[in-house]
Amino acid sequence: MNHEQEAAAKSQEILEKYDRESVTRNPQSKAVRTLIAVIAVAYSLFHLYITFNPLPELVQRSVHVAVGVALIFLIYPPAKRSSRKQVAWYDWLWVLAAFSSAGYLIWQYQDIVTVRGGIPNQMDIVFSMITVAVVLESTRRITGWILPIFALVFLAYPFISHMGFMPDRLLTRPYDLGDIFGQLYLKTEGLYSSAIGASVTFIFLFILFGAFLARSGMGQLFNDLALALAGHKQGGPAKVAVISSGFMGSINGAAVANVVGTGAFTIPLMKKIGYHKNFAGAVEASASVGGQILPPIMGASAFIMAETTGVSYGTIALAALLPALLYYLGVIAQVHFRAGSRDLKGIPKADLPRVKEVLKARGHMLLPIVALVWMLAESVPVGYAAAYTIGITVAISMLRPETRMGVSDIIGALADGAKQSLSVMAACAMVGVVIGVVNLTSFGTVMTSSIVTLGAGSLFLTLVLTMLASMVLGMGLPSIPAYIITATMAAPALAGFDVPVLVAHMFVFYFGIFANITPPVALAAFAGAGIAGGDPMKTGFQSLKLALAGFIVPFMFVYNPNMMMIDVTNAAVTAKTFPLPAWHVIAMVTVTSIMGVLALSAAVEGYFKTHIPMWQRIVMAVGAFCLIVPETLTDIIGLVVAGAMLLLNWRMAVRTKPAQMESAP
Repeated sequence: MNHEQEAAAKSQEILEKYDRESVTRNPQSKAVRTLIAVIAVAYSLFHLYITFNPLPELVQRSVHVAVGVALIFLIYPPAKRSSRKQVAWYDWLWVLAAFSSAGYLIWQYQDIVTVRGGIPNQMDIVFSMITVAVVLESTRRITGWILPIFALVFLAYPFISHMGFMPDRLLTRPYDLGDIFGQLYLKTEGLYSSAIGASVTFIFLFILFGAFLARSGMGQLFNDLALALAGHKQGGPAKVAVISSGFMGSINGAAVANVVGTGAFTIPLMKKIGYHKNFAGAVEASASVGGQILPPIMGASAFIMAETTGVSYGTIALAALLPALLYYLGVIAQVHFRAGSRDLKGIPKADLPRVKEVLKARGHMLLPIVALVWMLAESVPVGYAAAYTIGITVAISMLRPETRMGVSDIIGALADGAKQSLSVMAACAMVGVVIGVVNLTSFGTVMTSSIVTLGAGSLFLTLVLTMLASMVLGMGLPSIPAYIITATMAAPALAGFDVPVLVAHMFVFYFGIFANITPPVALAAFAGAGIAGGDPMKTGFQSLKLALAGFIVPFMFVYNPNMMMIDVTNAAVTAKTFPLPAWHVIAMVTVTSIMGVLALSAAVEGYFKTHIPMWQRIVMAVGAFCLIVPETLTDIIGLVVAGAMLLLNWRMAVRTKPAQMESAP
């Protein structure tokens, strides 16, 4: 086994350790492999068909879940130690059970809707229980135990919520099997909730789009372009990691997989020029997680947010832009300042690709993304825009031999997209159990009132409690179920303080995804540590430090929604028709925010143009926080204080540089 094979094997081992989705079968039987491929391709074609020819919601959502769950049982073994070479006999039974869940609904659809009015009979309850069972087991296989256990706790609640040992706040009326399983199976408020609705109509197509981009070499384009732009700069490989991981994270939305995929390339480069292994792993983790807040695609979570809030996707993407850029500015600034403090150079330009050559070979593959953004800005329906963009990707790929997609590539992309969508589908269906119970029992209202009560009428304290709740609820979960759960449980707590809906949802979205780099369950950071050979917990805390701006920015846009560059109080209309805040207001918010993030990054790293004494770091941090508080007086104080400290440091660097040159041999 050569060095490249060893590195690939190590990366796969780390990926399987921290990302359950990567533990897959490779059946020996050609017939089974062919069957899986045929089902996967048909699954993708089904979603393209219903984009333009929609079926009744309950029907297409049930088919989406049933076929996806069947694929999971064929592709994913029940445990890591199970055979990867054959599909066990009992998995075929699971497949039949999965298909029966949708088959029964389709067969009985007219009776359920027109005759029984959604009131379940005994057979409805039986098939509902079968469906819940197959979704639980499939989700366990592809995401691990955390989400199924979470859902089971909620599923148990209506069975015991009327019993005397329950706290008064949690007491409800008694519910029978018909109430509970009818809610989950026969309505679009349970397993087939808006989360699955978004998965069917938006998310699947964007994952499929990402699969087509990958087959055309988009990942290579991002890596080469990042190297060409930043590889030669101070601390270049770390900046390459931030840029390439941000782009890839925005498209694929899989933080752990992104850490391993791009980190296998960037982390060794960072270590080679002198970054500590813990820091190198943390850079990759924080950049990969941040991709999910970066427009235009935002790891597909933006589409769930659009479905949940009723705010258009284009509006959400515009609102997320400045906060996301501030987050990445904070990460890159810390990377840059650390490189300066340790005199870490970049890669020689002679060893790097040239921007012109990269764009000549693959730059045309940016056109599908440009086309997507244009269509969304023109208010083309999101599903149509995604489907059109897939076709544009295939057409544009034909322009250069490096990217040209043949028939086998197209079929492969259809199969890849179906397989890559399975974890999102399973998570959305499993979260549907939580949503169904919350809608049935009003548990969400209890959670909201508890947070508000603990907040004691203070917006800041309520924000802190909501942040903690979001991070706890998001621990160990993929970004999409993390957002759905936090939006259901935590976001409504902010409504009593007149926080606009979009702002509240963006707030919990940030902290739900940052659970991936927050110890003790920091899966993205742990994966980065595995690639770098570092300490998982230390890498996790380094990731927190790098992501510090991301923990502050949400508080900034709650207190100053102008940062979102939209009229957040009127978020029901499209971004195109929004009355934007005055340009000077946006400019002031942008300037003070950038200044605050840079000052905070310099204070954290203890370096700007030269090393910063501790007393100056403290004063600089105070100035940075003043800039972050959205008041004119604090902005002025912050600009004066932080600006004075940065200027003082710059002058210190000018004075010490001649002395250093004279003492050099």
